[in-house]
Amino acid sequence: MNGPLAGVLVVDLSRALAGPHAAMMLGDLGARVIKVEAPGTGDDTRSWGPPFVPGSDGRQHSTYFLSCNRNKESIALDLKSEDGRETLTALVRRADVLVENFRPGVLDRLGFPVEHLHDLNPRLVILSITGFGHDGPEGGRAGYDQIAQGEGGLMSMTGPSPQEPTRVGVPIADLLSGMYGAYGAVAALHEREHTGRGRVVRTSLLAAIIGVHAFQGTRYTVAGEIPRQTGQHHPSICPYGLFTSADGPVQISVGSDGLWRRFAPVFGLDREHWSTNPQRVADRDAVIAAVDAAFSTWRSADLLARLAEIGVPAGKVRNLEEVYTWDQVLSQGLLVDVEHAALGTISLPGPPLRFDGAEPVHHAAPPTLDQHGAAIRRWLAT
Repeated sequence: MNGPLAGVLVVDLSRALAGPHAAMMLGDLGARVIKVEAPGTGDDTRSWGPPFVPGSDGRQHSTYFLSCNRNKESIALDLKSEDGRETLTALVRRADVLVENFRPGVLDRLGFPVEHLHDLNPRLVILSITGFGHDGPEGGRAGYDQIAQGEGGLMSMTGPSPQEPTRVGVPIADLLSGMYGAYGAVAALHEREHTGRGRVVRTSLLAAIIGVHAFQGTRYTVAGEIPRQTGQHHPSICPYGLFTSADGPVQISVGSDGLWRRFAPVFGLDREHWSTNPQRVADRDAVIAAVDAAFSTWRSADLLARLAEIGVPAGKVRNLEEVYTWDQVLSQGLLVDVEHAALGTISLPGPPLRFDGAEPVHHAAPPTLDQHGAAIRRWLAT
């Protein structure tokens, strides 16, 4: 792999999504990532489905696993066995980063507490992702994405009404904790260049959700307001959200009073008592109804064209088939083809970062279980 992290070795002990996503991000940046999996079963997500895709090896391959394990090698190790512990010890001695998302205490019971890991390799950066934090009164709780979305307040702000708390359509707590963890690990690698020592980087599903509360968080911490669900519309900007044209939904963002002055006359909404955003937010229901009524006579394609003419941000709501066949998505390298050992050529959602002037990256397919075990053992023996 080429990329900014070329030459960095990551040992990925994690499973499911948060840790594997963090390790995949490091792999996308050029690190060599060795994924350690349980013999026979592998990562939990290998059995998560349907959908599964039949492979030439006679196995059913989970599309969930494929989503978070590109650019990795796989070795199967029983960490409760002497051989497994010896092999992991050899990997740790060579590693730059170790990623784990066990419940607090599990790594200690396996014989690899932080102190021992740093005795083996003082320069090792350890990324530890937990459900609710490694300490505190509930630090030992198991972490699952939807539970964290609820406990972290996200579901209380998402959905059509306060009576219908709604989860985000992807495992956002897992993904965000992986992202935070990856950037924490990169920061620790940079710090190591000055100190000569690695450190433990910790994050959690709970921390990741609270980390993205953004303006909703300060609504409570500063203004004392408890945010509630506002459906398809923004709680602090109006009109901003999803509206209905004659043939389907359209989204708009009238994010300033200047945009409103361009938007309102075109659609017969130029009213003095709606001239400022606070006025429109205060009269939100009436504004939304008026915009919906104005849009109801427009076909969505014509409406989007007219909004573009006057400079009002707008867009359609695409399904994933429409997303992955959209020329703009393809132009950004957001779909990559890889050669899988059992599935042949498959397409995966691509990494979201690009580096100007960098050579094109050749991405590796998610590995089959223990696909690289023998090669890794030979390398460790050299």
